[in-house]
Amino acid sequence: MAASGIAQRLPGWWYQRRLAPPLWPLLPLAWLFGLLVGLRRTFYHYGLLRSYRLPVPVIVVGNLTVGGSGKTPLVLWLVRCLRSSGWRPGIISRGYGGSARQAQEVGEDSAFSVVGDEPVLLARRSGVPVFVGRDRVAAARALLAAHPDCDLIVSDDGLQHYRLQRSVEVVAFDGRGMGNGWLLPVGPLREPLRRLSAVSAIVWNGPRDKALEHAAQRLPQFDMHLVGDSFVAATGEPRRCGAGALRQRRLHALAGIGDPQRFFRQLRALGLEFEEHPFPDHHPYRAADLAFAQDGVLLMTEKDAVKCAAIATGEAWVLPVEAAIGGPPGHAGLFEIILEKLHGRTPA
Repeated sequence: MAASGIAQRLPGWWYQRRLAPPLWPLLPLAWLFGLLVGLRRTFYHYGLLRSYRLPVPVIVVGNLTVGGSGKTPLVLWLVRCLRSSGWRPGIISRGYGGSARQAQEVGEDSAFSVVGDEPVLLARRSGVPVFVGRDRVAAARALLAAHPDCDLIVSDDGLQHYRLQRSVEVVAFDGRGMGNGWLLPVGPLREPLRRLSAVSAIVWNGPRDKALEHAAQRLPQFDMHLVGDSFVAATGEPRRCGAGALRQRRLHALAGIGDPQRFFRQLRALGLEFEEHPFPDHHPYRAADLAFAQDGVLLMTEKDAVKCAAIATGEAWVLPVEAAIGGPPGHAGLFEIILEKLHGRTPA
C-alpha cells in the first residue's frame, strides 16, 4: 500500500479499541516519538530549552489528540465568560492551514489561505483581537503591542507549545476519546495520557470515553454541548431559516472538521434527512468539491463556510452553534475553576 493510502487509513485504525494489525510495524516509531516527547518536556521543565512568561495570564485550550475536538466553540465560550466578568482577552492561534509564518492580526475578512480557517471564524465571532503565528510567543507579544489594553491571552491549541508559559490548561476531547491510547503514528495521541495530570480540566464534546474518564477521575471534567437550531445564509445576507423550512427538500450536508459525524448527528437531531459529504479537517475546498450540491440545498458548519461561501453556487445555509458547558451538581463550574487558577487559588 502506498504511503498516501496508509496516511488516509490511519485515523480509522487509530479509533479502534484494539491495536489494528496494520499498525504493528509502526510500534518502534511510536516508542521513539514517546522518547522525544518526554525529552522535550523534560528540557523545558529544567530550563534547558527556554520558555517565556508574558506580562498577562495565558489560558491554553488544547487537546491531546490529533485533529479537531471542539476547541473553537470552547474558546468562544471562554472568551464570552471572560468579557462578561470584566476581562479584556485576546486570542492567539497557530493559524493551521494558512501560509502566514510571521505574527499578524486576523480580521473578519482576512484570507483563510493566509491565516487559516479557524482564526477567521474566531475573529468574526469573538469580538476580541485575534493574532496568528507559528511562534505563539511572538503572536502574543504582537497582540499585546497592538492592543495594550488586553489583560489576558487565550491560546487556541498550543498545549504542546511549551515556549509559552501558561496559567491554565483546558483539554478538549470529542466522542472519539483517546482512540487506541497509543502515541503517534500508532495512535492519535500527541503526548502520553499522564500529561493530563498537569492540566486544569477536561471538557467532553460528546460522549465520554469511559476508560479515559476513569483514568483521569481526579481531574475536573465537564460536558460540552453545541447548541444551534437556526440556519443563516452562507452568503452573509441577514436571512435565517429554521429546520422545518428545510425538511422534505434534497439536502447535502458538508463537514470538514475533526469528526464530521458530530455535525451530521446534530442535523439529524433537528429532524433533517440529507446526503453526507465528509471531508478532512481544514480541507482546502475548490468549486469542484461542491459540484454535488447543484441539485439541492447545501448545509455546512461555520468553519466550512469560511472557505466555501465564496464558491457555493446554489442555495447554501450555515448552522451557527454556541457551546453550553455543564458539570456535576454541587461542584465548581469550569469557569469558576479557571478564575480560581488565574487568581492563584485552589477551587473549593
